[in-house]
Amino acid sequence: MKRESIFLVVLIAFLGFSNANAQIKFDEKALGAVQKGITGFTFSDAQAAQLSKEAVVKMDAEHVIAGPTDPYTIRLNKIFGKYTNAYGLALNYKVYVLKEVNAFATADGSVRVYTGLMDVMDDNELLVVIGHEIGHVVNHDSRDAIKAAYQKEALIDGAASQSGKVAVITDSQLGKIGSAMIDCKHSRKQESQADTFAYDFMKKNGYDVNAVESAFTILAKLSGGTQSDFLTRMMSSHPDSQERANNARKRAEKEGLYKAYVHKMPVVAKPKTTTKTTTTTTKTTTTTKK
Repeated sequence: MKRESIFLVVLIAFLGFSNANAQIKFDEKALGAVQKGITGFTFSDAQAAQLSKEAVVKMDAEHVIAGPTDPYTIRLNKIFGKYTNAYGLALNYKVYVLKEVNAFATADGSVRVYTGLMDVMDDNELLVVIGHEIGHVVNHDSRDAIKAAYQKEALIDGAASQSGKVAVITDSQLGKIGSAMIDCKHSRKQESQADTFAYDFMKKNGYDVNAVESAFTILAKLSGGTQSDFLTRMMSSHPDSQERANNARKRAEKEGLYKAYVHKMPVVAKPKTTTKTTTTTTKTTTTTKK
């Protein structure tokens, strides 16, 4: 049996065992050995965007999304609505009604912000985090992340991967890819570049760059308690949030732009509650005695 055939048999057997034991995670070393055979697999921006879009559609269907008249949506539209077409991306954004401190952007330009994050950051600080996430998309980090997730969850057809075509994946695999996009851990260099992108975004568009320091300071304080996926991903093996806050301050000082940032949460009106008034009409019947 040729070496390629042996590799394919082992690959199918390995993934077949994994599918039969859904709760067993891939062994990273074993997975790495398998992936060495498909490192040449090309994954274009268009393919990454399409797969990301499909994963986001699934995630949207599984989450509670703030409606168009919800104060959270109105606020996000106000501070971010003007950037629906930027950096060569068609950005679309929604608010997930979740208490987690989280936000993410995917290769297709989808931006999702959690209400938990909006509750602890003001408008400028939110723009910093959103800018950071968009930076990962612009820098192709999101493309590389979904490629890695695809390789891990969907390369059950070795021939398809070698041909450069994206294989058909199951709904379950699509869900895992979606989760991987949210929880992916970027490298130290990628995080640093995304931080720089966020700072540059704020400076270029006339916002207070000192909000960068403030945003990371908030994350540093929150990390002392229960960490969400976002906080874990933001800190993980990378510089901690306080170090990143300090880096932003040093740059602002060097550029002569530093001043103490005043965190100011906006006053957001609560949605109006419509009270339905029910009018009861009493019918009087007159009986004539004969």
